[in-house]
Amino acid sequence: MIAKQQIMDLIAEKLEDDGFYAVDVAVKPGNRIEILIDSDHGVPIEYCVEISRLVEHSFDREEEDFELEVSSPGIGQPFKVLQQYHKCLNRPVEVMDNDGKVQKGILEEVTDSGFVVKEEKMVKPEGKKKKELQVFRHQFSFDEVKRVKEILSL
Repeated sequence: MIAKQQIMDLIAEKLEDDGFYAVDVAVKPGNRIEILIDSDHGVPIEYCVEISRLVEHSFDREEEDFELEVSSPGIGQPFKVLQQYHKCLNRPVEVMDNDGKVQKGILEEVTDSGFVVKEEKMVKPEGKKKKELQVFRHQFSFDEVKRVKEILSL
């Protein structure tokens, strides 16, 4: 069976040289290889083909057959690596914490240990008749969340 680390070692240098990064590499039963790549500027289909050819030419199908899929993560897919958080700065995200509570807002800040999501919502202040727009900043550490994903709009 082809090992995940073999594939990571094979594509890592090319991805880095070209300004891309691996989001996930999985080798599933039956040697079904799935590679997810991304960059700050998206991933053209031609680049997926380049990575696919690199992997295909590095393994002998006569010796060990495999199925290969190279793509970029779609919108709405949970983030898996820190670079995805940086890519989505100032964009709308949905956060599900470990308790299952969902929070939506703009990804405002990212650090090595966590991130901040800014939420704007209409709130009726105590003693007032009309709702007012208020801004809330929710700070999360990475171990507090089950998943984070980019969404199209709030």
